[in-house]
Amino acid sequence: MRFLNIKLENWRNFRKVDLNLKRRVFLAGPNAAGKSNLLDAFRFLADIAREGGGLQWAVNKRQGLSKIRCLAARRYPDVAFEVEIGDEADAPEWSYRIDLNQDNQRRAVLRSEVVRHRGAEVLRRPDSEDDTDTERLTQTHLEQVTANKNFRDIADFFNSVRYLHIVPQLVREPDRSVGRKADPFGGDFLEQIARTPHKTLESRLGRIRKALEVAVPQLKDLKLERDARGTPHLNGLYEHWRPNAGWQGEDQFSDGTLRLLGLLWAVLDGSGPLLLEEPELSLHPEVVRHIPQMLSRISRKSGRQILVSTHSSSMLEDSGLAPEEVVLLKPGPDGTGVSLASDDKQVLALLDGGETMAGAVIPKTSPRGADQLPLFGDLR
Repeated sequence: MRFLNIKLENWRNFRKVDLNLKRRVFLAGPNAAGKSNLLDAFRFLADIAREGGGLQWAVNKRQGLSKIRCLAARRYPDVAFEVEIGDEADAPEWSYRIDLNQDNQRRAVLRSEVVRHRGAEVLRRPDSEDDTDTERLTQTHLEQVTANKNFRDIADFFNSVRYLHIVPQLVREPDRSVGRKADPFGGDFLEQIARTPHKTLESRLGRIRKALEVAVPQLKDLKLERDARGTPHLNGLYEHWRPNAGWQGEDQFSDGTLRLLGLLWAVLDGSGPLLLEEPELSLHPEVVRHIPQMLSRISRKSGRQILVSTHSSSMLEDSGLAPEEVVLLKPGPDGTGVSLASDDKQVLALLDGGETMAGAVIPKTSPRGADQLPLFGDLR
């Protein structure tokens, strides 16, 4: 299954979002437009469903409802999420909606929780039991195995969402990973790799090695080993005139190599929706240019949905990108507007005239007054 549609109300930058989603989605917009925040809406639902998570944990992780409520919210201050999930069929298999506010103790509370299966209502809260015990509204039924039996497929699906945005410095210093588990920024990235069954690990490293040979021509071998303390390390063999003299650990890998490693591992690990944040960072434009094709092939082969935020013209130069796959984020005084490139007549006209997606989209998402930045050098 995949996300077919997402609706948001008063979530972070966005007063209102209603977005149809393909299996491959690229989010384009200027800095601070809300690309990360839009991806975080999917992470929020995953945090509610995850083991050890839940509604209160997901909200507190983001410093409370007042921090995630849109500053442009006015008459209707509830924060709402609604998603439709299913396969390629026209009608969604499931829909899930929650509306949130907070009580006098600043705890998140449910205004409503609604589940539908093929259009038929499975759950609607508040119910009679909630009316007699309002404490129940501090938890969703989604997060409770005793309550989600009839729609556990949704919880399992949310749990399959993965987000990875490798911070190279965290990978280079493995002692920082102590106590971390499934850290989305790579604090325990090497531990995640090391926990993989040996046969699967060798297969994935073999595929990654072949891909890295293209992007990092000097790299000839890659293996995972544990040191005397049991800490895992990635070692790469680089071309050198002395045999076996070119072995280097992850602490000597470049930022680009580590980020590409993280990207390649992420697309091979798991089957649920994958959220990628600016995968072009530290990579050569010629490598970036081919990432969309790689993601497309992986998505076609595995059926996995991949959502990517990007600033990169090289990423959007891919001729295979459809306007239905590109989401435009445009900040305004009442929050950020969100629309598909396929709904923008100017973008479609440029594409019909032979312009690339990058040429049609990047100018529309560029920050106003960016051409004034060089004048900073004249300030005293």
